[in-house]
Amino acid sequence: MIIELKWNQSADTAIKQIKERRYEGTLLGYGEEILLVGISYCKDKKHYCSIETVKIKK
Repeated sequence: MIIELKWNQSADTAIKQIKERRYEGTLLGYGEEILLVGISYCKDKKHYCSIETVKIKK
């Protein structure tokens, strides 16, 4: 599982950052699928979350 936290940005932006920076590369050899979790904390004290499952390319 890879988790990216954002302040006043969307949870989808967090997922996009994980993909663009290829954070999943650090988990090669740990399995075939991982969860990408983006969590957004906003000034209005609401929280948002996006979750995706991706296959790790070996």
